[in-house]
Amino acid sequence: MNKELEQYQTAISGIVSSILADESIIKKAAAVAAESIAQGNLIHVIGPGGHSNMAAEEVLWRSGGLVPINAILDAGTNLIHGAKRSNYIERLPGYAAKVFDAYRLGKTPGEVIVIANAYGINAMCIDSALEARKRGMVSIGITSRAFADKLAPDHPSRHPSCKNLYQEVDYFIDNHIPYGDAVVDVEGVDQKVGPTATICNVVAINSLMIEVVKALKAMGIDPPIWTSANLPGGDQKNKQYEDAYIPRVRHLG
Repeated sequence: MNKELEQYQTAISGIVSSILADESIIKKAAAVAAESIAQGNLIHVIGPGGHSNMAAEEVLWRSGGLVPINAILDAGTNLIHGAKRSNYIERLPGYAAKVFDAYRLGKTPGEVIVIANAYGINAMCIDSALEARKRGMVSIGITSRAFADKLAPDHPSRHPSCKNLYQEVDYFIDNHIPYGDAVVDVEGVDQKVGPTATICNVVAINSLMIEVVKALKAMGIDPPIWTSANLPGGDQKNKQYEDAYIPRVRHLG
């Protein structure tokens, strides 16, 4: 393995180890999510801005993933509609409240929302946490404390309040993304390459989902879990869940 790939492997391995070392807080957040599922609620997941949307996509209709997941896939911040456009929208104060309205979030007591954002500082990200609190929802944040703490308070990507996501949620899971995101040095190239954000968000949210499944089982509840549609019998196994949840989960049908 060349030195650049070895550097990337070492960095990713170290970050993943740091995420999983925070097992106690992941379990606490999972217990709250499991209790909400036991009450018949969906777990909402939003990745407010750019590539962070992929964390929400990761847990929707996922092989080995929980069924009652409502991914908030907002067209305004999805890269397919324009990368720079996404950047503009995620910095727009007040936008998150309208997304919450569109998805009818916070209508049932005890609803849980997972807010996964690599850096945890943009307007949509912070407004998602504030809006969740306003609506009586329980919020679980997945973001990087190290990045947020190091970024200047007057950076244009920040929420006008200069708040950080990790300080505004009920439960905070650190994805340990380093300042600058990319981690690999290539000789003669000033900018580091080898980004880490998506991998870290996905590891963190899948770790949360694993613990939710364990918590449900410990409560005596058989966790509803998707089977890969590409496996023999997958479509048949999933049909009962599709029939039950397509009317409830916007992007499932």
